Amino acid sequence: MTVDELMRTSVITARPDHSASDLAVLMRDEQVGSVVITEDGKPTGIVTDRDLAVGVVAESADPDSKTARELMSNDVVTVPHDIGVFELCDEFAEARVRRMPVVGDDDTLAGIVTLDDLHVLLVDEQGDLARAVQASIPPY
Repeated sequence: MTVDELMRTSVITARPDHSASDLAVLMRDEQVGSVVITEDGKPTGIVTDRDLAVGVVAESADPDSKTARELMSNDVVTVPHDIGVFELCDEFAEARVRRMPVVGDDDTLAGIVTLDDLHVLLVDEQGDLARAVQASIPPY
């Protein structure tokens, strides 16, 4: 299985000049915990709900004057759309993040995959494996 089959293609995005207020409203309205910051269709950063809490609320900053550029993680980790799930697990472990934008062959944003998405997939696979094992256990 590749990330193509796992990723969400509906990604909430914003520009680097969007305000923290704009980002918070987007997260609330779309019921997501992050916004991918893009320029020319390419992911350049990501702002999470934690970034808003730590970078705006905890600093008593004006959410209308603080921008995505100031809050975003500049070293955004992306994965190619055709990477396998096992490699994706390695990427999550190495990057120590919960969300990864997925890029296409031209490095533009193609989707997003979260650690939660991966957990759901792996739990489903474990359930299938458990059913297969149970089916082969002879009755006593």
